[in-house]
Amino acid sequence: MDITLIILPLAIFFLLLFSAFFSGSETALTGASRARLHQMEQSGDRRAGLVNRLRDQHTKLISAILLGNNLVNILASSLATSLFISMFGDIGVFYATLIMTLLVLVFAEVLPKTVALRRTIPVALFVAPILRPAIFLLSPIVLGVNTIVDATLSLAGLRYQGDSEASSDAAQDELRGAIDLHSEDAGVIMHERYMLDSILDMDEIDMSDIMIHRKNVEMVDASKPVQEIIEQVLSSPYTRLPLWKDNPENIIGIVHAKDLLRAVIPLNGEYEKLDIETITLEAWFVPETTTLRSQLTAFLERKSHFALVVDEYGALMGLVTLEDILEEIVGDIADEHDPAVSDIKQLKDGKVVTKGDVTIRDINRQLNWSLPDDEAATIAGLVIHEAQIIPEVGQVFMFHGYKFEILKKEHNQITELRVTELDPLESPET
Repeated sequence: MDITLIILPLAIFFLLLFSAFFSGSETALTGASRARLHQMEQSGDRRAGLVNRLRDQHTKLISAILLGNNLVNILASSLATSLFISMFGDIGVFYATLIMTLLVLVFAEVLPKTVALRRTIPVALFVAPILRPAIFLLSPIVLGVNTIVDATLSLAGLRYQGDSEASSDAAQDELRGAIDLHSEDAGVIMHERYMLDSILDMDEIDMSDIMIHRKNVEMVDASKPVQEIIEQVLSSPYTRLPLWKDNPENIIGIVHAKDLLRAVIPLNGEYEKLDIETITLEAWFVPETTTLRSQLTAFLERKSHFALVVDEYGALMGLVTLEDILEEIVGDIADEHDPAVSDIKQLKDGKVVTKGDVTIRDINRQLNWSLPDDEAATIAGLVIHEAQIIPEVGQVFMFHGYKFEILKKEHNQITELRVTELDPLESPET
């Protein structure tokens, strides 16, 4: 009996095992949870650390696996062709092609990839120590292949983006996808989902989106008698009030209720002796383009939680507090001084009545809607932007799958409107 009839099938068998190893390794190493592996590495699992280091060299890893897989597949096919030709003559080429295609497809591709998909972490931990020396041995060829690939991409005008940069750019999208996926599976309740989304949005939201507009800011006129100032501060639901002099644009400081009380108690009712400007805190001005993340960091660094927002010309636009930023993440933080009336009212017929100055983010959060907030911060602003006019009371507009009816208006400001979510068949194209 010809010894090649024993050696060649054994060689083909082991080459198919190598092919299955490379196929399963690719699926396991690319599909394993990065967060889970990081947690395991932090717990002292050395193999998890090795997997993470291999994944950090993503291009080199994939190139080595694909190179190794193709080499063993080609070699196995060549040996099979030689074996079947020696057994059946020229028709052996057909037999070799048919049988090797079936073997490679089932046992070297589908089967190992299926196992790796079902057991990504265990398979990744198993193959990493074995794959490491293989990558080292193949690295000279991998380097040459990657050089050719990079040169080809450059000639084609496709800029190559490094692994670390690509991972950084995709990180937030990956997190958003994971949040959406788990919320659909009831793994995360809606409120928690919005909290996580809000944290990811902190670099995209400016102070102008969350600030209290200047028309709603309660301020103190420094020219008033001290008695009136004391009464205003004590009757206000806020502990800090901006103090202006000559005109409301000229903010000279911040009056804190506690500082005012400390100053007036020793006066025994002789309030006219108090110079209100001597007890004010320095006003802190921030640009309206400051992002939530930057402002939150600034609040923590300054150990403060009150700032006045100005535009590019230095004009006062409003104010923002630490609580405003926290509410963007966790939702409304109610206290004993907050009014009990909600700005968003859901009616029994499914319609919603809302104040015009309610932010789009708040209405989306509370009602699980998806109104766009790119062009306007408030629901009234969205209507004006889409309508391209200042609407009159009673006018109705339909866009983005919703119907907006103007209920109240003061001067040129929409103060109240009714919003109805339309059936997809009723919704006009937007």
